[in-house]
Amino acid sequence: MSEARKPKTLHRLRAMHADGEKIAMLTCYDASFARLLDAAGVDVLLVGDSLGMVLQGHESTVPVSLDEMTYHTQCVARGNTHAWIIGDLPFGSYHASTDQALRSAAQLMQGGAHMVKLEGGGWTADTVRLLVERGIPVCAHLGLTPQSVHALGGYRVQGRDELTAQTLRRHARELAEAGASMLVLELMPSALAGELTQALPIPVIGIGAGAACSGQVLVLHDVLGITPGKLPRFVRDFMGNHDNPAGGGVEAAVRRYVAAVKDGSFPVESIHTY
Repeated sequence: MSEARKPKTLHRLRAMHADGEKIAMLTCYDASFARLLDAAGVDVLLVGDSLGMVLQGHESTVPVSLDEMTYHTQCVARGNTHAWIIGDLPFGSYHASTDQALRSAAQLMQGGAHMVKLEGGGWTADTVRLLVERGIPVCAHLGLTPQSVHALGGYRVQGRDELTAQTLRRHARELAEAGASMLVLELMPSALAGELTQALPIPVIGIGAGAACSGQVLVLHDVLGITPGKLPRFVRDFMGNHDNPAGGGVEAAVRRYVAAVKDGSFPVESIHTY
């Protein structure tokens, strides 16, 4: 399968969105998994600062450094052939100024990222605009933004009340107008996420945000059922370690995830959404 694939580009992702083809994204942190996920047909590899929790054992993503993100981006880039690579700008690497954001984004791009992701709305629109003007594609991230988990009072669904929903609508519009090419929506009511997906001209990737999004993203370790403790509601274990009897190897599990995103059978509104 991988030999017949063409490398994903921003143009191709936009074409998929225009054609209504769902985009399958997974987190990835090293070359070995990059090769496997790429071969299994994953469209986008997200080198997420979630590595702070799943690889480093931290309680949040806040401690992750830019140098650590660059290292893991380099590893993923070496193992990848076809997928689009997004590198997370970690906490503190773009907050001081647009100049700081440009330097940080350039470091990730030089490490092999095709696009950078940053969290939050409002003040971030100017940062997105500057990066895009400098030729750096940007993925925005709204809803539950893990780098702000302490300010948000924990890992809670965002946008349940109308005031917060209106703020998210405004921020999403501003980010798209600033030039963001993609938007991740995390932990928000599926009705609101579906509304934003229909309203925006860019692909909207959901994680705990309902089935109406343009695509889905999950943390790889959750998909493979190796995250300790109870899985979040929006996760499905495609490996078969919990409630999925399919079994098989890791690549087979990833292929099931890709297929389920593509055919719309994941997420299930009655099970995985809010």
